Amino acid sequence: MRSLRGSPIFAAALAVIAVSDALAADYRATTEPATVLYDAPSSKAKPLFLLGRETPLEVIVALEGWTKVRDAGGTIGWVEKKGLTDKRALVVRTPTAEVRANPQDAAPIVFRAEQNVVLELAEPAPSPLATASPGWVKVRHRDGQAGYVRIAQVFGF
Repeated sequence: MRSLRGSPIFAAALAVIAVSDALAADYRATTEPATVLYDAPSSKAKPLFLLGRETPLEVIVALEGWTKVRDAGGTIGWVEKKGLTDKRALVVRTPTAEVRANPQDAAPIVFRAEQNVVLELAEPAPSPLATASPGWVKVRHRDGQAGYVRIAQVFGF
């Protein structure tokens, strides 16, 4: 058996993996009932919004004590690092998202979530391409109901 190690194909495969990991978005959720989004990394900066608990945010860059983030609406600002958690939350971005029993369009609907409803990420995956069912992600509602939703219908994954 011939080893691929050292071959151009092996090197290209490693490069693709490294680039896809580097390009994967990093998301966090807010921890406080009222987390302030500022226009600069300082508590003396202009406050832009108050974000509720478990609001999913895309991390753009992290500095000492501050994180530059983007919310589901595309607003970019800064939050204090202590106001973020590694726990993942998703928010519905379409008028209604159908959460299904299985990751298939024909599966029974478990529940429907309206736009801006926050859902917990039930089974974390490193990237949308690495999910067991590409295009779907398992979520859980606060009331305990769980199922699968199309990744295109939520923000935070």
